[in-house]
Amino acid sequence: MGAAAAALAIGSATAATAAGTAIHSGSATGPLFSGNVKASLLGTASVTTSLGGGSCNQSTMTGSVNSAGSGSISAASFTNNPGPACPGGGGTVAVTALNLPWGATVAYDPNHTGGRDGTLTMTNFKVKAVASILGGITCYYGGTAVANGYNPNNASRPDTTVNQAQIKLNNVSIPVQSGGSFLCPSTATVTAAYQLLGESSPGSGSYTTQLWVAAS
Repeated sequence: MGAAAAALAIGSATAATAAGTAIHSGSATGPLFSGNVKASLLGTASVTTSLGGGSCNQSTMTGSVNSAGSGSISAASFTNNPGPACPGGGGTVAVTALNLPWGATVAYDPNHTGGRDGTLTMTNFKVKAVASILGGITCYYGGTAVANGYNPNNASRPDTTVNQAQIKLNNVSIPVQSGGSFLCPSTATVTAAYQLLGESSPGSGSYTTQLWVAAS
C-alpha cells in the first residue's frame, strides 16, 4: 500500500542533525544532483492490519529532489502481476495514491543509525485501499512515513545484489484516515524496499543516474 507507499521516491526527512545534506551523482563525492528521480519496488510491498494482510509486487514512485535533499513525489502506483489489484486477506486490494504531490525530503544521518546513511520522509501522503473481502471495504491511510536510506555501497542496504541507492520502510505504522468504512483497522503496517535512480538528463525520461547521500 503505499507508501509503500512508499514507499518514492524521494522523501522527506527528520530534521537534519549536525551535518547538512547533499545529494550526489555517481559517487559520494561526485557532482551534486538536482532533478527528477524514480523509485522502483524491490521484491514485494507487504501490508498487515488487524483484518489480515496483503502484498503488491509492482510499485513505482516518481518525483524530484534538489541537491540539499528537498523534494516531492508527483506520481505513485501500487499494483500486482497478475492483477492489477494486490492479493491479500482472502481476496484482493486495489490501492490508489491520493493527495499528490506528496512532500518529500532526504536527510543525511551522520550517526549512521542502524547502518543507514540517511532518512527519507514522505509527508501529507494518502492512499485509498479497496478490499474485496466482506462485500467490499474502502479504507484511507496516510500521514507521514519515515524510511531508512542507503547508499549504493552500503552493506546494510535491503538488496545487496542491486548497486543503487535504496530506501526501506520497515514495519512502518500508517494511521487510518476519515472517509472509509467503520470496519477499517486503525493502522496499517507497511514493509517495502525501493531502489532510487536519477534522470540521466532533464526531460529524458531515462533513469540511470546513481544517487548518493552525504554530508554537505
